[in-house]
Amino acid sequence: MKSIKPEDFRVSRNVDIENIETTYDLGIKKSQVKDELQEVCKDLAKIQNAMYAHGKYAVLICIQGMDTAGKDSMIREVFKELNARGVIVHSFKTPTDLELKHDYLWRHYVALPARGKFGVFNRTHYENVLVTRVHPKYILKENLPNVQSLEDINDAFWDRRFEQINNFEKHIAENGTIIFKFFLHISKEEQKNRLLRRLDKPDKNWKFSPGDLEERKLWDSYQGYYQNAISRTTKAHAPWYAIPSDDKPTARYIVAKILLDTLKEYKDIREPELDDAFKMNLDDYRKQLESE
Repeated sequence: MKSIKPEDFRVSRNVDIENIETTYDLGIKKSQVKDELQEVCKDLAKIQNAMYAHGKYAVLICIQGMDTAGKDSMIREVFKELNARGVIVHSFKTPTDLELKHDYLWRHYVALPARGKFGVFNRTHYENVLVTRVHPKYILKENLPNVQSLEDINDAFWDRRFEQINNFEKHIAENGTIIFKFFLHISKEEQKNRLLRRLDKPDKNWKFSPGDLEERKLWDSYQGYYQNAISRTTKAHAPWYAIPSDDKPTARYIVAKILLDTLKEYKDIREPELDDAFKMNLDDYRKQLESE
């Protein structure tokens, strides 16, 4: 099996999405990939348990990608070995009326994981510089004092928004949140195949929306804005990883391995030491229970 490292998929500033592969050969059979994923996830669960007891770091996992990129199944398969009390998933849909009464980052702030926990954002604060750039009319719903019309949503507006997002991530990173940002990169052809499967399989019909076809027509615009967003916000404390996602099992393994290998570098994440008095009484506690 091919050995992979986080840096193999970490992207730099000036990323060129067209030159990033959407497939990756691990050198083993698909059934073996699933077995390898299970082993990595078990090790990841051990780290999460120690992190929960340690209580000094939180982990924020941001998952972005085009429709059908495999976000839901990625979350289901990568985190199923983790203790449910230690991982919280948030799926960000169209902002509610309450959310629109706050700034666009508010709903993401309140969903951040507490120290000791994993938080997974299924779609993220980056929707605010992706979908809204493709459809700038959505910004008008935010009722911002400095935006009266579409003409006000100019380059300076987006510059400020990227600065705000970078500041948001810098702030939470400096306060103990370890950030991972994954772009699930699929080809346009693979998206077509997955949309067709939703139509062909009765149990998947509910996942298809006619709006998916309208958004697909905007593929090139989305790719350009993804490239711009990733280039402007990949940082040492909040790196982006481009995950080849035409094959779902391979993508899941790569994400899990990046999480595991990166978190293993934090040598201070460990279960708290028991004090000497407690250790001395362990045998006594055991005898009390066994004598009942």
